[in-house]
Amino acid sequence: MLAAKVLIHCITCRQYRKIAHLNVTHRRRQNFYALPSAEWKLLSAPPFNFLSTLDLVDDAIDANADVAAQILETGLESFGLEKDPCDGSPDWRNLATPADLDKARSTIRQLYRDWSAEGASERQASYAPVLHELAHAFGNVPDKGKIRVLVPGAGLGRLVFELCNQGYDVEGNEISYHQLIASSWILNHTEEAEQYSLFPFALDFSNVMSRAHQLKTVKIPDVHPATTLASSMVPTKKFAADRMNMTAADFSDFYMNARNRNKFDAVATVFFLDTASNLISYIQTVSNCLKPGGIWVNNGPLLWHWADRGPSSTEDSTESQKNREPIGKLDQGRVELSVERF
Repeated sequence: MLAAKVLIHCITCRQYRKIAHLNVTHRRRQNFYALPSAEWKLLSAPPFNFLSTLDLVDDAIDANADVAAQILETGLESFGLEKDPCDGSPDWRNLATPADLDKARSTIRQLYRDWSAEGASERQASYAPVLHELAHAFGNVPDKGKIRVLVPGAGLGRLVFELCNQGYDVEGNEISYHQLIASSWILNHTEEAEQYSLFPFALDFSNVMSRAHQLKTVKIPDVHPATTLASSMVPTKKFAADRMNMTAADFSDFYMNARNRNKFDAVATVFFLDTASNLISYIQTVSNCLKPGGIWVNNGPLLWHWADRGPSSTEDSTESQKNREPIGKLDQGRVELSVERF
């Protein structure tokens, strides 16, 4: 299962460039030239310059694909996979599904939010309240390295990084390998601040105020994680590398077991609670891994991702069952029993 998830992520990164060019610009050019000649000539001239816009979007796709290629290389190296599989090696190329490619596109967008200077206002709204509450709870502890904090749904690792930079001993948890490998890349493999250019909105032709907004570029990462952690002046006896780690697992499955009981002083969740298919399971898991007197700090909406999804139908085809991404033991919470009569 681990190898399969890593392979899917690598497939997605490899195909990002090809699929983005095909779906975003190539098809629009086809549709453009299918217009009556008078209309496409109008739209190709100023002030519309639509063909020039597509050329710029192609350049932006290439820039984003360069980032995806770096993430791909990190994933392959981390898990001992070959970039160009030979005979007898798993051939992971050209197998990504549209859903996998959507995840890659989403990950690129999230790099803007979590690791660019322009995303600072969103991080301030999301992470700052959590950091404030933890500082209030543990402000009198001289050595923050003795305070263990768990971050479920860690995503691209920004909150994990911020907590580590404040001196805490922090563990992130994430089930998405698209997110895990991207966070590993930016935390461990980038070499300097603002090393890469990213075009987070380049693929969006709807709900943009202007072409300038669509083609907005940002630099990532806004800070170099290794340099920032190394220069941190927070008084603690533990090095940053010993205070930050990530787990790849289903939250309830992994942290409900005995070895994680009473293990953490705090649990910090941001935009995570409403991802539960079984909210009670999440609450029980948090309770299990918190030490007596520990605190749970939560910030985020209550959108309830599973609210409109019923239990799996017995009529589902074998193929659809095979393609459905497993969600671990939380799947049990999707079955609802009732004594109501109609």
